[in-house]
Amino acid sequence: MKVKKGNPDRLNNLNRLIHQTSTGEKVWRYSKSIVIQLPDKRNVLTASWINGGYREDIQSLFNHQLNQEEIDYLEEGSVPGFMQNLAENLGLDPERTSGFLTVADMDNVTIVTERFREIEVTSIVTAGIEVNGGRAGDHASYYELNGNYEFRVGTINTILLINSHLSQSTLLRAVMTAVEAKTVALQELMAPSQYSDGVATGSGTDNIAVVSNLSSENLLTTTGKHSKLGELIGKAIIKATKRALSQQSNLNPNSQCDMLVRLDRFKVQANDYWEHVKRVYQKDNKARFMPQLYKFSKNPLVVSLVASLLHTIDEINWGLINENQGKITALHIMKTLPSLLNIEKKPDYSVLLKEDDSIIQNWIKLSSWCIISLNEG
Repeated sequence: MKVKKGNPDRLNNLNRLIHQTSTGEKVWRYSKSIVIQLPDKRNVLTASWINGGYREDIQSLFNHQLNQEEIDYLEEGSVPGFMQNLAENLGLDPERTSGFLTVADMDNVTIVTERFREIEVTSIVTAGIEVNGGRAGDHASYYELNGNYEFRVGTINTILLINSHLSQSTLLRAVMTAVEAKTVALQELMAPSQYSDGVATGSGTDNIAVVSNLSSENLLTTTGKHSKLGELIGKAIIKATKRALSQQSNLNPNSQCDMLVRLDRFKVQANDYWEHVKRVYQKDNKARFMPQLYKFSKNPLVVSLVASLLHTIDEINWGLINENQGKITALHIMKTLPSLLNIEKKPDYSVLLKEDDSIIQNWIKLSSWCIISLNEG
């Protein structure tokens, strides 16, 4: 079979170089795509639809942002065929190119490089989690039969460039470390699953490619967490994933400092508060109450306390805490809220809170009482 050479001149003429590693990998911005040109003697392990698996002849990698027309086509068309055509349109050899698809904006790509002595690791990440974020073990959203399935949008795509020489099995271990690092980033941001009340561990369509340098004299045999290379992989991917999620989805420490954002994981909405207040306190001015709720929701003291309660729920769900004992402890914790907010009067807890109610129900009742008390008069 004759191997096509692609059209590198077209690529270079139409792209903007946005990054270059010390060993010559070039990262180009091409309209709605990111293209990585690889020097010779690179081995790649990738989960791509085209030229996936372990390869030593890959010349380029791409990460492409889908538009709605392309998404509609992929619902019925061939994903590998689409990606091969895309590679050709990018001026790349489709037989020696691998790549990924996403709806994340390429303006939000993040590139992070970590170094230690001779070792250099570069992580290139785009991330969107708000639509398709999930937790391993969540209920499935589709069933594949003979290659037919529903195309889903929302993904975290990671390309990892390593300047050292890694064997096939060592590349695979690098993937393991990289996936753990991505999950660390999501856990530290408390990214919600869209399919359960758990914390997301990724999206349902995440992809990864790891590239090493076969010409390097620095042959490394392990990329686990105990190795320096594993440490650099972890740091690079955690940083890049967090930055990408912040830029694409506004998922960051500032946006997560919000009671309603944290409660959204348990399907609690602002309107649930209004319905409770309207029914119990006979309020009829929603336009006045909602700003009070939103202000209360962003109080760091409130967020800190509700975070503790929600983690108690998590541990109950994981079987680490007895449900009854967890609920009793949660009641004692939430009773500190009025004092924490310097509310002088105290609620009648015997009427307001019930041990038989869920932690969430009791929290809504007590926090609603606090909002009303803070804004009386």
